[in-house]
Amino acid sequence: MNIQESIPLTVGKPGLMRRMYDWCLKWADTPYGVPMLFVISFAESSFFPIPPDVLLLALCFATPRKSFRFASWCLVASVLGGMLGYYIGHSLWEHLHDTFIPLVFSQASFDKVKQLYIDNAFNVIVAKGFTPIPFKIITITAGVANVPFGEFFLASVVCRSIRFYLLGALVFKYGVKIRPFVEKYLSWLMLAFLILLIGGIIVIKYLR
Repeated sequence: MNIQESIPLTVGKPGLMRRMYDWCLKWADTPYGVPMLFVISFAESSFFPIPPDVLLLALCFATPRKSFRFASWCLVASVLGGMLGYYIGHSLWEHLHDTFIPLVFSQASFDKVKQLYIDNAFNVIVAKGFTPIPFKIITITAGVANVPFGEFFLASVVCRSIRFYLLGALVFKYGVKIRPFVEKYLSWLMLAFLILLIGGIIVIKYLR
């Protein structure tokens, strides 16, 4: 089976975005799938529009026993890319503002995330890492908002680890049998884990 058949793309993705999805998936059928997974994971955290989950799942379904290895590459690259995004926001935003808005994300999304950082940056980064909001908005905005780098780094590792290892664990345990479930309920699955995570944080604070 062609690896690309294991992850049907979101129907209706028009024009350039659809072609970029197709381009990402094509790498899964080549010897360069893992290097491109690293590159896409890195780039998505700072400027690239396609999430690495697309290629990650394709590679995991092709070789389930390597799922955790693929997830690890995704994690490392995503966190490193997030550090670049943070640097862009912290040191280069004045020069790159007009390039990123509105070409990479909207001013409204940027302002909304920045406002949320005022209350609790760590929880916001962890929580938003599970949502469809592009991770690059989170990383760049963290830099602009001067979120302490250590706090940003730890939150990035937490949210990216849970997201990628969750996907890897599902495929590792169930193989291609889990494919229809993941395709249909991925967003709900991430939301459920987000609720559990937030609930756990609240319980820990309460017990203190």
